[in-house]
Amino acid sequence: MQHVDVVTLGLLLFVACLVAIVTRRIGLPYAIGLVVAGIGLSLAGYQSRIALTPELIFTFLLPPLIFEAALHLGWGQFKREAPLVLSMAFVGTLLSAFVVAAGMHWVIHWSWQASLLFGSLIAATDPVSVIAMMKEQNAEKRLRFLMEAESIVNDGAAAVLFALVVAWISGGDSSAGGVAISLVTTVGGGVLCGLLVAGSLLTIAGRSDDHLVEITLTMLAAYGSFLIAEKFHVSGVLATLSAGMLVGNWGRGRRLTEYGGEAMIRFWDFAAFLANSVVFLLIGSREAAQQLGAYLWPAAIGTALVLAGRTIAVYPITAVFHRTALATNRITQHILFWGGLRGALALALALAAPAELPEHDALIGVAFAVVAFSIFVQGLSVPRLLKAASIAKD
Repeated sequence: MQHVDVVTLGLLLFVACLVAIVTRRIGLPYAIGLVVAGIGLSLAGYQSRIALTPELIFTFLLPPLIFEAALHLGWGQFKREAPLVLSMAFVGTLLSAFVVAAGMHWVIHWSWQASLLFGSLIAATDPVSVIAMMKEQNAEKRLRFLMEAESIVNDGAAAVLFALVVAWISGGDSSAGGVAISLVTTVGGGVLCGLLVAGSLLTIAGRSDDHLVEITLTMLAAYGSFLIAEKFHVSGVLATLSAGMLVGNWGRGRRLTEYGGEAMIRFWDFAAFLANSVVFLLIGSREAAQQLGAYLWPAAIGTALVLAGRTIAVYPITAVFHRTALATNRITQHILFWGGLRGALALALALAAPAELPEHDALIGVAFAVVAFSIFVQGLSVPRLLKAASIAKD
């Protein structure tokens, strides 16, 4: 990394610290404060030498965010809630993506290739925004778990769907059998990769009582699982999710020392704070540079379709479980719907869309507009909904 980039990173982190102090005092969601600060820096003429690219998000920023969140997903509760969480994350993502794709094709007249790409990438809810919001508002335990777990698994599902669409556009096997095999391989391979990498490193960690060694091995688990999975063309997001859950449930209190487990949690809290800060500051600076006015009509339609798709992903699926132990009340369903924020992963996938698509620039512009709506409109109103419903704890 060049010296100027180190200076830029230092400036971004300093701004992030100031934003954290200010937003906590005025009660503004931290992610929104970061985006506003990023827009302000850009409008003031400051040009960051750190570009918001798919490589930056996938290689450096996404693994710690997914891993840190997965550390706190208890296996017992995940197993109990798995039918609902997995139904929303996989079936809901597929339904949402189809609704958005069909609307963009028939209303905006995009090609099916661009429409399906946009539908798949924008179906990815942002665990960074969701988890930060749930923590800040101290939401009720089950609601928080459902929001966080569904958002993390949803990211993996959307990334897998996006990869399948890209493969189809590139001329890959588009038969039902080929798609099914690719889906199972990508999902199962990602989960298996994460478990193997994390399990191997935890076995090594169990032979040491040095907390610095333990933390280093968990860092290798987070990044190693993601990078190895991507190398073998399986889901890196699901690999890191699996690795994080294994470390959080099997590593803490078993393979890791008590002090090492506590130090690990603090380390990953810090790593997630850094990655979170950089992501949203760069989103803000990129939003300011977008010519969103040129895509006002498709952006408005795209936003409406995303909300319609989220409606289909939440209400019918939760209704299936209404007579079971996994039933959710109406206000929880509303928050699951309105709290499905879009963010870093959707933008990373949009930026990674094939450049040869005629709608390439429009697709990126609309994706940024949807994320802006999600962050500012939904992000500001969900905390108020939580408080009004008396779900957030006092």
